[in-house]
Amino acid sequence: MAKAWAAVEAEAARASKRRIADLFAAPDRAASFSHQVCGLLLDYSKTALDDAARSALLALAEAADVAGRRDAMFAGEKINSSEQRAVLHTALRDPSRPLTLDGEDVTATIRETHARMIEFAAAVRGSGFTGQGGPIRDVVNIGIGGSDLGPVMAARALAPYADGPRCHFVSNVDGADVADVMAGLDPATTLVIVASKSFTTIETMTNAATLRDWMAKAVTDPAAQFVAISSRPDRAAEFGIPASRVFGFGDYVGGRYSVWGPIGLSLMLAIGPEEFDAFRAGAAELDAHFRSAPLAENLPVLLALVGLWHHQGLGYPTRAVLPYEHRLGRLPAYLQQLEMESNGKRVTRDGTPLTRPSGPVVWGEPGTNGQHAFFQLLHQGTQVVLCEFMLAREGHEPHLAHHHRLLQANCLAQSEALMRGRSFATARAIAEKLGYDGEALNCQAAQRVFEGNRPSVTLLYDKLTPRTLGKILALYEHRVFVEGTILGINSFDQWGVELGKELATALGPVLAGEDAGADKDGSTLALAAWLRDQE
Repeated sequence: MAKAWAAVEAEAARASKRRIADLFAAPDRAASFSHQVCGLLLDYSKTALDDAARSALLALAEAADVAGRRDAMFAGEKINSSEQRAVLHTALRDPSRPLTLDGEDVTATIRETHARMIEFAAAVRGSGFTGQGGPIRDVVNIGIGGSDLGPVMAARALAPYADGPRCHFVSNVDGADVADVMAGLDPATTLVIVASKSFTTIETMTNAATLRDWMAKAVTDPAAQFVAISSRPDRAAEFGIPASRVFGFGDYVGGRYSVWGPIGLSLMLAIGPEEFDAFRAGAAELDAHFRSAPLAENLPVLLALVGLWHHQGLGYPTRAVLPYEHRLGRLPAYLQQLEMESNGKRVTRDGTPLTRPSGPVVWGEPGTNGQHAFFQLLHQGTQVVLCEFMLAREGHEPHLAHHHRLLQANCLAQSEALMRGRSFATARAIAEKLGYDGEALNCQAAQRVFEGNRPSVTLLYDKLTPRTLGKILALYEHRVFVEGTILGINSFDQWGVELGKELATALGPVLAGEDAGADKDGSTLALAAWLRDQE
């Protein structure tokens, strides 16, 4: 691995001395540095990668045995080494492939649970299951992290397909979140989904209790309108939810990879079982490509190598996800968790310190809104940011096709502007036409210079359908896996979230004035005292 990394770093040093635009002197540049598969087109030609750099990156993937570790994941080996767990979220979207884990027929269990989900969704959508005031009109999904980000992102993305109950999402333990949702609902026609694998997540269970109390004021049996997404039916039963309305999944599915199964129940209720299955099928199609395609033609591998090239190779610390698709407004946050919780580590799988940066900071917003917010920094700031644009060929509103063409023009223009920039001479000519001269002319010209040579990749797709969304999410899941494999990271644990939760539990009595907090630092005690004294 050391030799492979050294080759990549040598190529990165050479790349830092060239301009991306100059690479387009080769007439086949765009075709050679783009790849199309499964209805997705990935264009990474607007980067400083050349043939030699790409070859070095592919050699790095070979040295890390990406293919071997990928095969181990799909085979059900316990590649989540720190928790001794298999990683089988892919089985949720393709349970036709026989798979046994610790003596259990995993796919048979998945099929059974999925069939129960379909039956329940059909009953709710068809009024076979009603509230105590009539048919279910609203669904509230209570979860946090992966139990919230996936469903809320997908429900918003697939709004054109929503023909079932309206879906609402509560995640924050801040009372404002649940209060705002309750304010617009009728408890007698509302179904509540409590999504917590352990059924102990403090934020989720606090919100669930609040919604149960709210519902109890309007109906005689609030628990009759609750559903649990949990692997602990015993704890759900204590809450009043019978086993028939508990949908579980195994510990081989991590929260941030769980939207494909029971965690996606709210999405199934919104868009229906058929479209939900199309969503899963799109991901399964991308899975099949990832499993079988050579590394040099493998979309998740190529996207991962582009990410490693810019973060670990060229040292760019952040990555902006910029979907030019309004309904993908929550996708940057979803990918932020996927990447930063997976690859935000400081040690390798064997516990030794990393010798190079782990995952980047991931952030973003939809275009064109971002153009009027943070694109100034992308174009003229002192930090270089890898930009990842997403764009559809077609929107869902044919009568507003002129809007979509404007959206497309803006997306392509931004990637072009990032690469091309504007020289001082051109900026000076513009300022001169505006009537500036002397010292003011040069000053004004300097303000209008764009350094350019800023990298971007663009992912194109035909239309944001359930199947397309499934492909996009699977592409990014596998991209994170490949990056983690090459870095030697376990991308499937998240110990970094534990300490804060432990300390929060201990601080409850301090804030209540029941514990002096002898083991707390002066700042924490002073802040707690101020908050306590204001009550």
